[in-house]
Amino acid sequence: MPAPATSQPSLWHRAPLLLLFLNALAAALACTNLRTQQSTFNTDSLQLLRTMAPNRTVLCQQAPFAFPDTLRVANHPQQATATIRHILQQLFNTLSNETIPDHWDRQAHQQLLNKLHHHIHQLQQYLTQCFPESTTLSKRQELRNARLTVNTYFQPMRDFLRTHSHSSCAWDIVRLEFNTCFQNIHNLTRTMT
Repeated sequence: MPAPATSQPSLWHRAPLLLLFLNALAAALACTNLRTQQSTFNTDSLQLLRTMAPNRTVLCQQAPFAFPDTLRVANHPQQATATIRHILQQLFNTLSNETIPDHWDRQAHQQLLNKLHHHIHQLQQYLTQCFPESTTLSKRQELRNARLTVNTYFQPMRDFLRTHSHSSCAWDIVRLEFNTCFQNIHNLTRTMT
């Protein structure tokens, strides 16, 4: 006589549990893998920036900008990530200007804009997933201060471009400062995880 059939839960009953597990695993990996992604992004973006605007032999003048010391170091991964995201947003806003020099490689420029846009959204998702809203008041104040400092750093660049009628020389000076931005972003990346 055959043994009585035992009811086995079907795979369909386990699928929602498996999907929840996979989503949690994907979120956890995203939170731990960002530093590597950011380092790759930094290297690729610097290369695109160099391809986009080849070095000129003559500089018009010295860059009147200085990357703020207060942005060079972050006390917390959330602060580093938020600061990097805001710097990238300001780079994107500045490079989105229609008056870029004629000698710049348009394809590399568009690739850099696309890469910046995509990565800004990735960083926002990372901030939302990996850092809950229950941030302390002091951390929110640090994030706000960093945002204001970034805005204060980029405004003179936009003013400089406007004052010099978005000339090739003015853009080259600002582009050199963007190199400095990416170097400082690279240093902030170490604090991300």
